[in-house]
Amino acid sequence: METKSPSALEDHLGYWLRLVSNHVSAAFADRLAGCGVSVAEWVMLRELYDRDRGPSLLADRLGMTRGAVTKLADRLLARKLILRAANPEDGRAQVLFLTKRGWARVPRLAALADQNDAEFFSGLSGRDQAQLRDLLLKIVKDRDLRDLPTE
Repeated sequence: METKSPSALEDHLGYWLRLVSNHVSAAFADRLAGCGVSVAEWVMLRELYDRDRGPSLLADRLGMTRGAVTKLADRLLARKLILRAANPEDGRAQVLFLTKRGWARVPRLAALADQNDAEFFSGLSGRDQAQLRDLLLKIVKDRDLRDLPTE
């Protein structure tokens, strides 16, 4: 009886996605590290740029435990990039929001994300980039993927 050889790594789309993702993510983490910010900190700062949020809501949005969000927030608080205050609608709850310093930092960090994307995806036409984004969004929707990448 003849046994079939297992498929090669390169035969799997996941292999190629992981290869590209690892390189894109590592380069972005290096860019952020040059500014003293981790990827998880960047994600939290960017989320707070759009609106103030409570730690529980952030934990749900980021796919992190509340304890992990608290530790992350503590690091950003220590660097005066965010503040924590009582929620005006519910004094028992807290809300996190950006300081002026944090607010000013987000566009600069977003520019690094844009530069990183340009570096890795400039070999694709605008149409190819849109098609890749559409295909990835289809997978996200089909698989009901919700957690934001923080690593």
